[in-house]
Amino acid sequence: MALFAGAYIGRRALAFAAPLAALLLSDLLLGFYPGMLFQYAAVAVIVLLGMAALSRKGAFRIGGAALAGSLLFFAISNFGTWLVGGMYAHTAAGLAACYAAAIPFFQNTVAGDLFYAALLFGGFALAEHLLPRLRAGEAQPAQVATSPLSL
Repeated sequence: MALFAGAYIGRRALAFAAPLAALLLSDLLLGFYPGMLFQYAAVAVIVLLGMAALSRKGAFRIGGAALAGSLLFFAISNFGTWLVGGMYAHTAAGLAACYAAAIPFFQNTVAGDLFYAALLFGGFALAEHLLPRLRAGEAQPAQVATSPLSL
């Protein structure tokens, strides 16, 4: 969602607000936790990635950006877990142990990010194809009444 918002929502404030508000809503329902600010920072960085990397969209660019987003989230969120979580020693070995413990979860992150990137970007591309008014920057001609009864 953050990558898609960065790529498609033209107003910068709204591009950040949409995914961060969704994350906040889930945290309100599920509860707050140490290190959550790192999760929010990771989402914000992924919005920036969408803004920067996806000015031109294509399947490989979107896939690459989704993978980069997965890596960024992994690096930032696990660093936060190490820093404020208290489960790992605040040493280089503790940081390495934190990242190593997270590796089994990373494959699900990548799979989910690729799936939802395909769903969001592919779904929007299909919608643009079916509804040309959605295309950014494309002026739509005004409808002209062709029947004498339509005034």
